[in-house]
Amino acid sequence: MRLARVTLIWALLAAAIFVPIAAAAASPLLAWRGPVYILAGFAGIIALGLMLVQPLLIGGSLPGLSAYRGRRVHHWVGGALVAAVVVHVGGLWFTSPPDMIDALLFASPTPFSPFGVIAMWAIFAVALLAAFRRRLGLRTWRIAHMSLAVVIVGGSVVHGMLIEGTMETMSKAALCALVLGAAIKVMADLQVWRKRARSREESLARQ
Repeated sequence: MRLARVTLIWALLAAAIFVPIAAAAASPLLAWRGPVYILAGFAGIIALGLMLVQPLLIGGSLPGLSAYRGRRVHHWVGGALVAAVVVHVGGLWFTSPPDMIDALLFASPTPFSPFGVIAMWAIFAVALLAAFRRRLGLRTWRIAHMSLAVVIVGGSVVHGMLIEGTMETMSKAALCALVLGAAIKVMADLQVWRKRARSREESLARQ
């Protein structure tokens, strides 16, 4: 029974990530795109999929991974997310520098661009802060990480939903909903755990 549950959870996660990728790969719009543009687009889809994995890892929702191992994998997936964003942005810059300059300067006429740019800078900010998290202190790091995670998830979901491109609408909406739902659940759970831990500490202090 436990093996079936573990297998089902991992299978559902794989489907949530790879079904949108497969649907995008079947898009007829790819016939009109160059290889670099296609690579950039799929890097963006992969980045969105990694955003679903991240909260599940830190929340201990993926079976077979201990809390320590989950945190370690969370760090590696974070690095992969940064790399995917770099490929996504770099590929778009290569194919159309003027459009990317407009996007980075928040001067683009496309409504999805500002959300993507904000999410991008938030991802880079988390990566930078992660390199100095020991100097920041645990509490400061958690507050900064949580705040930036809200910006990353919110910005990325809106960015993805507003784009009318190679991603199939229903699978894209499902992935975005899962990313948003997973982030909200894990953030709520972490707040509950910290309140309980604080209550226990206060109770022990009174004894």
